[in-house]
Amino acid sequence: MERAVLLQRLATHVAVQWPGHPLRVGIDGPSGVGKTTFAAELADAVRAAGRPVQRIDSDGFHHVRAIRYRQGRASARGYYEDAYDFDSLRELVLVPLGPGGSRRVATKVHDLASDAVEHRWTVVAPDAVVIFDATFLQRGGLRDAWDEVVYLDATERTAQQRGVERDAAALGGADAARSAYASRYTAAYRIYLTEERPAERASIVIDHTDPAAPGFLRGPSAPG
Repeated sequence: MERAVLLQRLATHVAVQWPGHPLRVGIDGPSGVGKTTFAAELADAVRAAGRPVQRIDSDGFHHVRAIRYRQGRASARGYYEDAYDFDSLRELVLVPLGPGGSRRVATKVHDLASDAVEHRWTVVAPDAVVIFDATFLQRGGLRDAWDEVVYLDATERTAQQRGVERDAAALGGADAARSAYASRYTAAYRIYLTEERPAERASIVIDHTDPAAPGFLRGPSAPG
């Protein structure tokens, strides 16, 4: 399926949902699979379908470095458990967006560059679609706080190769990036797969092996 067609179908599916509060949509999948780009394009498609959209950047929901690296910079378990401040995501974003919520949400709780704790706030429209993308967003207390979860599926090798290409400059070169993915990022995702079975739990699953030609494995227009 052409990417634009899939995005339009998914946007239509999302835009017709009215749960009585802003629709909370999570974009899940392995590191490097293309979640952020997909979320931005889905946001544009949902706006074109007539719904207001609030995008929230996962970079604003990291823990401070002292917590992120307390199990070691190369620790897979440390990345899985300590990278993101998911308690704040739940209590300051997903709960206020849910039934009876105030709709006043944090759009940021931490500045990744400076490592400062920094809260920014906004009030979301009652009919908004709120889109958040991150690895591990079906963990524990977050699992039941989404109205839709879109899981982008690709082989480990495919996602890792994309991630290495994307992050090589930031991680000190291609070799260093491959080592970081092998020991920390991809290894952490294996823990997530084992403990949470995210592809099984997601409401929508998309084959994102080829981003130019994705396909629904579960959800709108899925086979069967």
